[in-house]
Amino acid sequence: MIQIVIAEDQEMLLGAMGSLLNLEEDMEVVGQASNGEEALALVRRLQPDVCIMDIEMPEMSGLEAAEALRSFGSKIIILTTFARTGNYRRALQADVRGYLLKDSPSEELARSIRSIIKGDRIYSQELIDENSIEHEQDMEVIQPRLEQQTKITTVRNYLTNILDKMKLPTG
Repeated sequence: MIQIVIAEDQEMLLGAMGSLLNLEEDMEVVGQASNGEEALALVRRLQPDVCIMDIEMPEMSGLEAAEALRSFGSKIIILTTFARTGNYRRALQADVRGYLLKDSPSEELARSIRSIIKGDRIYSQELIDENSIEHEQDMEVIQPRLEQQTKITTVRNYLTNILDKMKLPTG
């Protein structure tokens, strides 16, 4: 069972992600945090396999928390809505294993978690700051995954999937 901590300051999205991931047979959300400080404390206490963090949160950002957890052992996935110059390089330096768009389908997030557990690194092509790529080996790590990531939708997919699975109307 893949144990997961989620840190997201938007309560509805936090609950939606937690519910969707708990529906996966091989995943269990063991903790939820609404800011980076809480995420840091939960990861240190619960020692999950994966911590999924929003990049921008109160108290401590997802990247700051990832930097603090760099050698801790849990694999870190950062979620964001927008690409910002410098964040990709910081994610690499913090040993972030996944740097993904929030508007990706929930199936893609679950698939990414499984791949990251197996040792892969997954970075959404739209988030890669080409000016930050300093080494050819960066592209060797990134390129195979970029070719697989072609589907992009909106955060509404998370909520729609929950409603579908709960058999509730979406309108």
